[in-house]
Amino acid sequence: MNAPLPDVPEVRVVGLPQLTQGFDLVERLGLEMHLKVHGPLDPMSGERLAQLADEISLHGRGGAGFPFGRKLRAVGKAAIRRGIRPVVVVNGSEGEPACRKDTVLLNRAPHLILDGALLAAEALGARTLIVAVTRNSTEISIRSALAERGLSDRRGQALRARVVRTPERMVSGEASAVIRAIGGGPALPPGRRERAAESGVGGAPTLLSNAETFAQLAVGARIGPRRYGHTGLEAEPGTVLLTISGAVARPMVVEVPTGVPLRYVLQLAGAPLLPQGVLTGGYHGNWIDSMAVDNAVVSRASLSAVGGSLGAGAILPIGPETCPIGESLRVANWLAAETAGQCGPCRLGLPAAAGGLSDVLNGGGPAALEALREVTQAVKGRGACKHPDGSARFFASTLSAFTDDLAAHVLDGGCGRPTVGVLPLPAAGYQDAEESIPSGEKLAVDWTLCKGHGLCADIVPELIRLGPDGYPALADASVPVHLRGRAQRAVGRCPALALRIEQGPQERPALPPGGGRKALGSGRG
Repeated sequence: MNAPLPDVPEVRVVGLPQLTQGFDLVERLGLEMHLKVHGPLDPMSGERLAQLADEISLHGRGGAGFPFGRKLRAVGKAAIRRGIRPVVVVNGSEGEPACRKDTVLLNRAPHLILDGALLAAEALGARTLIVAVTRNSTEISIRSALAERGLSDRRGQALRARVVRTPERMVSGEASAVIRAIGGGPALPPGRRERAAESGVGGAPTLLSNAETFAQLAVGARIGPRRYGHTGLEAEPGTVLLTISGAVARPMVVEVPTGVPLRYVLQLAGAPLLPQGVLTGGYHGNWIDSMAVDNAVVSRASLSAVGGSLGAGAILPIGPETCPIGESLRVANWLAAETAGQCGPCRLGLPAAAGGLSDVLNGGGPAALEALREVTQAVKGRGACKHPDGSARFFASTLSAFTDDLAAHVLDGGCGRPTVGVLPLPAAGYQDAEESIPSGEKLAVDWTLCKGHGLCADIVPELIRLGPDGYPALADASVPVHLRGRAQRAVGRCPALALRIEQGPQERPALPPGGGRKALGSGRG
């Protein structure tokens, strides 16, 4: 099983470096070396900075890909309309285990990120700059960079700057979760959709963008749109940072011009010549096959055209030796464990989907596959944040990308390959998640005793529903760890003593009175 990625993996560059300029000279560019490598940076007005962002087609590099110029204008207009000074936030909360590009920049080129953030702050008239980070190494690096510039959170300064630490979790990197954490709350999405440009930190208009986005802004401001456009594609100029991991000989962060063939980048990292699948965009992204890899170049438009996604810049191939459904299940378990627990689609739907994929993998049959499709569809568009939607995208992509393997598991009981575990997951905490979501414990009913009282469905509706005849239908998924207490309570409250918890594989029970009710997420008829 692959080890988690280090904070700062190997860094490579294709062509001339822009973001990674100077990396061949020192491990970390302090302020003095940063200025020697990149030179000084002149301030710009708000509209001129927005025009620059438009001219270099700068989109957010954190996954959503929102046009930076439009965001900058929205913050400026809101600040003027409300008469409130805006806030600038660098989102360096890289909580996804397959992503390291922002961590590399924060550790090795922190002043390039600060250049872009300070450029935006001055253009907007902001008096507060906040950098959100997830790791010890990034916190140490950015605090040192602020100190080198004489920036702090002391009163009386023209610009107050501080660092906020967020947990290393998927949901904690979402914009609304970062803003909530800055305000002293938990690093979780608040459950309501608000535009940060209108009301963000402390209710003020807030410009929040990904760390690489600010670094790209600094590069564009230094070299100008014409020179910036000489690199990469005309429609998407410049370079991008990618994190390449999975089934590769050398996990790395690589800076490449847009338009470089995806196949070339994979070969640079030592990926299999014929990967059976490549996960693009990270764990909220999409799988593509080897043929799509041959037709894709590094760009948002090209990857989207072949069914992939640039997303957060994570590219993860898997080789022919591993079961793609098993690899996807490991990620599904982690996604389920990452739930904020604040809404049904996330708290209930993702563990159910992970359990459903486990049922498919373990021979649940066509009914298990259909149940998984249903729960995945039910999750989409109903969450309090983007985690359910991104996870549903991953599930749907898995089902559409590996149809032959699905057929083997659904119809023939398996594909005959082990799950090697090549996709990186956190060392701390993941083992618990892998063992408990699904945990191996399942609910079972003794149908000779069950009278259809229905109390169990009231206590743990996530795992038990009542069929049309009033008898329970059980999800054939393991009991998630956060539902174990309620599952045990349901067992204890059953008047007929018909419900129990079983450990490990269980035999198919006889059908309940009334014939063939279909168990949720199982192959029982």
